[in-house]
Amino acid sequence: MCFFYALSQTARSLKNRYQLKLDFEFELEPELSEAKYYASGFEFPKMPIITNQQPDQLQGYTWGLIPSWVKTHTDALEIRSRTLNARSDTVFVKPSFRNAIKERRCLVPTDGFYEWREFNGKKYPYFIFHKDQNVFSFAGIWEEWTHPSTGEILKTFSILTTDANPLMEQIHNTKKRMPVILPRAQEMNWIRTRLDREEIAALTKPLAESLLRAYPISKLINSRSSNRNVPAIQEEFDYPELEMIKGE
Repeated sequence: MCFFYALSQTARSLKNRYQLKLDFEFELEPELSEAKYYASGFEFPKMPIITNQQPDQLQGYTWGLIPSWVKTHTDALEIRSRTLNARSDTVFVKPSFRNAIKERRCLVPTDGFYEWREFNGKKYPYFIFHKDQNVFSFAGIWEEWTHPSTGEILKTFSILTTDANPLMEQIHNTKKRMPVILPRAQEMNWIRTRLDREEIAALTKPLAESLLRAYPISKLINSRSSNRNVPAIQEEFDYPELEMIKGE
């Protein structure tokens, strides 16, 4: 799955990467343009995304999708912890996702993500990144939910997942899943308004393992008492007891 990722680039650097306009509202939210070396879905952070509705702008959406049909605030808070990810093989049938996948897709910029490998009964964290790009894109979906009492509109998103490629099978070796990573040439196609089910399915295949790199990192990422939003969290760390992951 994908519950932890990084985006250390500023909003202004993303503007050039995606050839965007900087949305005025987005610029007023300084926390969105700060580097995030560690973002946890379970903290429901607001993160920059690019939607099919406004493909030339960055917008701040909260991670943890809340479908528009959710009736109460209590239900909204409960469902979002289960919608951080959307499985690409069931996204068309799950009530939480089936409307969004057809009409509300988005790009989720990132420069790497975190996953844990189980080895001899222990779990070891890894940082995974694209070998050729500082920033790449997860495939996402988005929704808008209106608070029934206050009328506040909450904008939320979810990251799609797919079967693990051979590299990720070795790292995420219990669930054997990975986020849907879009080839750069297909990013704008993903947020094209009209895509049929077959076209969407074709874009949610596992990225080739030759395009990814990964290495183990320290267990700083597991420490709730430490500041994890620091560059050091991504530094390579040697565990002598770990077997080397096989190459491509």
